Amino acid sequence: MTDVDLPTEVSEAPMSANRLSPTLNPPSSSSLSHNAKSPSQSHSPNPSSSSPASKPRLVPTNSVTLQDGTTVRVRIEATLAVEDVVRQLCISVKIKDPPNMYALRDENEELVTNENLKKKIKQKTNLKLVSSPAVEAAEIITKLQARDRLGITLTSLRKIIREEQFAEEFLNKDGLHELIGIINTNQGNILAYALTAMQNLMELDHGWSELTDDFIFRVVQILSSPNSLINVCRPATAILKKLVEADPMTAPGPQLASSSRSPPFQPPGSVYKFGFEVVYEQMRKEQRLLETVVSRLGSADTTMALYSMMLINSLLAHAGDARWEEFVGEIERLNVRKAVIRLMSSHTIEDLTSCILDFQANMVRVTYRKKITVVEPEFEPGHFESLAYIWTSSQVHEEPAGEGGTLKWRKLGFDSEDLSQEFKEVGVLGLDCFKHCITQDPDFFAKVIQEQLSRPPERRCPIAKASNEVVDLLSEHWAIFGPGYSTSTTFQPFFLNFYKVHDLATHFFLRMWNESAATHGDFSRVAALVRSQVKVALRTENVRAWHEVESDFNECEYQAVRDRQMRELELEDDVMSKVPIRNMRAKLYKESFEFVRRQRIHCLMQGAWFMNAMPLASNTPRDTIRKPSCPWKFMRLDPNMKYIHFVDSQVKFVLRNGIEDLPDRIDVSLISEVTTNTCAPFPQAVLRGGDPVDFTAGYHTAASPLSFSLLTSSGSSLADLIAPDQSRWADWVDGMNMLRRDGGHVASNETQTFVQALTEIGLKIRLLNLSGDKAEIPSGIHAGHPPTNSDFFFSELYDSQG
Repeated sequence: MTDVDLPTEVSEAPMSANRLSPTLNPPSSSSLSHNAKSPSQSHSPNPSSSSPASKPRLVPTNSVTLQDGTTVRVRIEATLAVEDVVRQLCISVKIKDPPNMYALRDENEELVTNENLKKKIKQKTNLKLVSSPAVEAAEIITKLQARDRLGITLTSLRKIIREEQFAEEFLNKDGLHELIGIINTNQGNILAYALTAMQNLMELDHGWSELTDDFIFRVVQILSSPNSLINVCRPATAILKKLVEADPMTAPGPQLASSSRSPPFQPPGSVYKFGFEVVYEQMRKEQRLLETVVSRLGSADTTMALYSMMLINSLLAHAGDARWEEFVGEIERLNVRKAVIRLMSSHTIEDLTSCILDFQANMVRVTYRKKITVVEPEFEPGHFESLAYIWTSSQVHEEPAGEGGTLKWRKLGFDSEDLSQEFKEVGVLGLDCFKHCITQDPDFFAKVIQEQLSRPPERRCPIAKASNEVVDLLSEHWAIFGPGYSTSTTFQPFFLNFYKVHDLATHFFLRMWNESAATHGDFSRVAALVRSQVKVALRTENVRAWHEVESDFNECEYQAVRDRQMRELELEDDVMSKVPIRNMRAKLYKESFEFVRRQRIHCLMQGAWFMNAMPLASNTPRDTIRKPSCPWKFMRLDPNMKYIHFVDSQVKFVLRNGIEDLPDRIDVSLISEVTTNTCAPFPQAVLRGGDPVDFTAGYHTAASPLSFSLLTSSGSSLADLIAPDQSRWADWVDGMNMLRRDGGHVASNETQTFVQALTEIGLKIRLLNLSGDKAEIPSGIHAGHPPTNSDFFFSELYDSQG
């Protein structure tokens, strides 16, 4: 072959001839040095001079494989645009077709863009001259229209549709319409490939805003069928999840105030027009959908269970007020809690850990919302029906109480007949727990009520009041203090069994009352016994068996509990158990969580170095795993908290503040999950350029405890990293989780400990203020009776000199 020299002037893109100079044969070391010389060298009077000022600037050389298989060596100036590189290359190798019909890809089929060109040049990446995204999109759409070899066409489409340039061309040529048509009319593997292509397209934040209710219902039908193939259900589940998360209220934009109910303004074509309400409306047409999705939590295919868990979490996190009660009722009816508890004990890989912790955090929000929802039997038919069932099950009759009143609910252990006031502290959660306790054995409940009514009034155990007290104690134990404030880093199967634990603790309350011969004034003393037993029975719940909990509540004797409680009182001031102090702790807990959240996000804005890692999770698509070009990655969150900017490097170096030194970025809105313990260091041979690892085979490398991955809703990884130390790992893993719009969960013990420590320190400071002022802390705060009429006014107060 003969060498081809680049023309010294190119009218289409005027520049120095040395910016791009291809040769058909790989040059020897001497010719490479010759071809790399700069213009200043060629005019230098003394080329052999060793002076630093005259040292040549070597431009990296890349190999480019043409479509006919010929390989050329080129030197590319990093300041060029990709289209200029392609145009000059076409001119140099005498390609007659218009340059806009061509593009460059690397050996991993990644499209070369203006954003990554500099990196490709620096790393001397081998490139290929291929058809441009516009040509590829036109060819694929033509094949889709002809239904020609759909399997091969869709396999190619699902890989390259992630690329922004190809996707735009595909959408501009109405490719979305053709893809939806294939989804509507096909089954089996063809449907799976088409759904995967749609799933990958939906990772973009534009282009799919015109999806209709008919399409959503089609996806719902696919998921509702128990006969659908696993490879069909996986992308269909991810698509539905993405539609749920495209909620106008969670659209990118200025952070909304907690009291605001208006979504941020979105430009025309925004995909944030769907959300829970739109999707759930279609879900209601297929009653089997939720049931089928829940059944797939027990699938032998871990990825299918993972996708199903992620869909349930998204629905819980985005459920709107209009359908919230209905949806949560369905979740409870299908016993999703039990299915998740089975996953806790049966799953053998780390893939599901993050999703299970997310589910726990969502259930904390559900529990808290129930706790603050007022019981209103006059306005809510569901509340009225629950209370009617409770009253009927008691087999007690109303009695007149004098002055026109009746003695009804006080017979069951309430302090008054005003049920809204009685359930004020525990809300609908207390009502649900009391009802569940009765449904387990209605005859036993009726027997207990009759037994209590047969005793003198001062000796009766107030069953209903005891039930509410147990709800309050369990809420305190599991830190049910507010929405989004869950710091558990381990599985909590007993929390997911909240109703069963409530049953056990309520029966324990009754037994302690009877065994201690308690009277009406001893209610707080018995409640303190129950609190002590709750701490013991529910300790280390991530490793204890359920039968041990039952044994602790059912078999522990009164004297043993009393002795232990007295020992505890010697170490803890009794003031800590009073209701105002517990309420103060709940408030401080939320403030501490928010403080730690701000601190973690500030760490993200400071930035940190990480090691690029090899993902080990089985759900990671093999075609997305690539050996890293550089071993190190520096990441930093921008001030608007929309993007994580990063740079890959062979060595660590000092970076300036800001994002000027960070050319690449990750869209935070794409991060659907932060998984931990999922990566291992790449072998050094791979980092040096060798390739001893089979990236399509199973891995046998142990995961690093400091590793984490940023995953999209489709399960593909945006980054696989290993932190330099435990502190940096905790900062970033919990910071990324707290940054997610659905709240996420806390993954590190460090964050959990910080929140608890700040809460306790704040509480002690408040108590020191109270004790310094010698203020008495009451056991409870009771509001007085409302005025009997409106014949009153508020007087204006003036000081003595006014």
